[in-house]
Amino acid sequence: MHDLADKVEGKLVGNDDFFSIDGFTGKFTFLNHAHTGDIVVRHWINGAGVEMAFNKNIACLITQTPKDGAEEVAERLNFPLIVTDKIELANAYALSHTIRKYSPNSTNVVITGTNGKSTTSHLIYHILDNAGYHVLTNTDSESEFNTLIDPMVSKLISDEVIENGELDYLVIEVSEVQGWLDKLMKNHAALMSEAIKPKVGVITNIAMDHIGLVNSIDDVFDEIKAVPKAIGEGTTVLNHDDEMVMKLDAQNPFYTSMQPLDEDNAVYFDGESIIYNDDEVLSIDELPFKGGHFIQNILSAIGACISLDIDMDKIIDGVKTYKALNRRFAKLNDEPLIYDDFAHNPDGIKATISETLKLLPENQKLHVACAIRGSRGVEINQLNVDALVESMSDRIELYLSSSNDVVNELNYVEEEEREVFFNTLNRNNIDYTHFDNLKDCLNEVYNNADNKDIILLIGAQGMDPAESILKEII
Repeated sequence: MHDLADKVEGKLVGNDDFFSIDGFTGKFTFLNHAHTGDIVVRHWINGAGVEMAFNKNIACLITQTPKDGAEEVAERLNFPLIVTDKIELANAYALSHTIRKYSPNSTNVVITGTNGKSTTSHLIYHILDNAGYHVLTNTDSESEFNTLIDPMVSKLISDEVIENGELDYLVIEVSEVQGWLDKLMKNHAALMSEAIKPKVGVITNIAMDHIGLVNSIDDVFDEIKAVPKAIGEGTTVLNHDDEMVMKLDAQNPFYTSMQPLDEDNAVYFDGESIIYNDDEVLSIDELPFKGGHFIQNILSAIGACISLDIDMDKIIDGVKTYKALNRRFAKLNDEPLIYDDFAHNPDGIKATISETLKLLPENQKLHVACAIRGSRGVEINQLNVDALVESMSDRIELYLSSSNDVVNELNYVEEEEREVFFNTLNRNNIDYTHFDNLKDCLNEVYNNADNKDIILLIGAQGMDPAESILKEII
C-alpha cells in the first residue's frame, strides 16, 4: 500500500494495508463495477462513497478530492484511502499495471494529435482485426473512452482478456491535451504513452482545440513534444505536412504526406494513389474516403501498420473494407446528399467544409448546419466562427443551432458563446439563420435544400443527435 501511495504521489488515510482478505486482484475499475479486492480510482469521493467501498470489500480507493467527511469515514472504518493531487498519476499507473498483468505480450500502439485521432485509431484497429488478430481499442463513436482520465481503459483491457483471452495488439487513443475542472493535466499524452509502452506511436497534427487548458499553439506543442521520448526506440509516425509536428524530436520517425516524399521510411499520396517504396499501394478509387484529411488519416494508419510489420496485402484489404465511425463524414442521405461530421475545432471545420465543396455539383448550394459548442467558453467558439468565416463562399447557406432541445446542462450554449458567433458573422457581412432548437434547424435546412444540393452537419455534442432527428424529418 505504501508503495502504491508513493507511485501516485499520494497520502494514505485509514488502513495501511489492502482492505480485502485476499489483497488486490489486479483490477482497477469504477465503484459501481467493483468487486472484492478491486481498486477504485475516482476524481472525487464522499463519505457515503467510502462506506460503499467498505461494504463492497474493495482493496482501496484512490481519489484527488475527498468530500463530505471522506477522510474521517476512512479513519473510522479503518479503510485504505489514498489522496493524491494528481489523479492522472493513478490512472497512468492503473493502465501500466493492467497492461503488465493482463496483456504483457501484446504489441501496443498509441495515437495522439488534435484532429483525426479517432478515425486513425479505429482504422488501425480494423486493419488488425480484419487480419485475424485479437485487438482492443479505446476508440468509440461517442469518444467516451479515449480521455484516460478514469480507469475505463484499464477496465476494458482486464475485462477483455478475462473474457476472450490474451491480446495480440492494443491500439490506444490518447488526448493530446487533457484537464479536469479547467485545470491542465500537464504532460498527459506523454504520461499515458509511457504507461502504454508502445512499439508504434502516431501523431496526427498539432492545432488548437482545448481553449482554457491551453491558450496557444505553442502550449499544445509543449503538451505533445514529450510523446516521442515516451515512445523511445519505437517508431513514431509523423505528419510531414504539419509544420509543428515536424519540430518534434523522434528517435525513429516514419513520415506520411499528401505529396510525394523522397524518404525511404514514408508513405504518401500523389493525388491519384497511395505510394510506398515507389509502389502503388491503393488507388484513390479503392479508398473508403476521398477527402484530403481522411486520406491523411489513412496514410497514418498504413504507416502504423507498416511499422508493425503487418503484411501489405492485409493492410490493403483492411483499408478497402473499412467502415467509418459514426459522425466521421458519415453519409446520412442521398437526395439531397447529407454528410455528418464531428468537426468541432477550427482545423476540422475548415477541412470538412473544403472537402465537401469539392463534391458540390456546379450551380448547387452547400447548406452548412453548425452546432455552437456549449459551455466551452468564448475562445474556442471565436476560433470556430473565424474558421467558418474563412471557409465561406457564395455557394454556402449557413445555419446555426444552439441545440437547447437535445443538450444537457454540461453542453448548454451560454449567451456570450452565442453572441461571439453572431457578432463575428455580422461584422463580416455573412448571412445566417440561428435556431434555439436542433430539430427546428434541421427541418429548415432539409426543406430549403434542393435534391442536388449538399447538406453538411458539423459540431460536437449539439449535433450528435442529428441523425435520429433527420430520420423523423425525412
